Amino acid sequence: MTRQAPLLTELVNLATARRRGGASVLPPVGEALAAAFAAGLGDRTAAAVLAVPDAGARLAELATELRQALLAASPADQAARVNAMIARYGAQPYLVEDVGQPFHLHFHGSGGTPVEALGGEFAMVLALVVDGYGPDRFGECAAHQCEAVYIDLTRNGSRRYCGAACTARAKTAAYRGRRQA
Repeated sequence: MTRQAPLLTELVNLATARRRGGASVLPPVGEALAAAFAAGLGDRTAAAVLAVPDAGARLAELATELRQALLAASPADQAARVNAMIARYGAQPYLVEDVGQPFHLHFHGSGGTPVEALGGEFAMVLALVVDGYGPDRFGECAAHQCEAVYIDLTRNGSRRYCGAACTARAKTAAYRGRRQA
């Protein structure tokens, strides 16, 4: 299930972040959003998502819901948002045996399109992270001029940046600051 976390954050960051990695960005909209997100999916899933009418608008709506759940003001608000998403997307568990992997759970939504199926899967990712790691494992990047979100799956819960580039930028800025002082 945690294998879906990077895909979830990629959708949220692609569709909702106005500043990433120290630069202003214009999130893609409509079919450009669908195409950009589908590029990170497997061929079969990408084709299914791209075949959905208004896939870009549906993905943008899902990304907004996910961002609100990730950055909820309190654990109770977060739980309410995640539970609402689970209900909305009809997440249902089933066992899958992927090539080279043992059986494991998937939670695709029972909605009518592959986008809604992803909504169910992503809602369950959030629920399982809260259950297994706690509600404080989600955040917005601490780097200057970055609004990207992350899911912290580290052992000690120490993650503060969305990725290696922002971590390096922050460390470099801190080093330069210490040298000037």
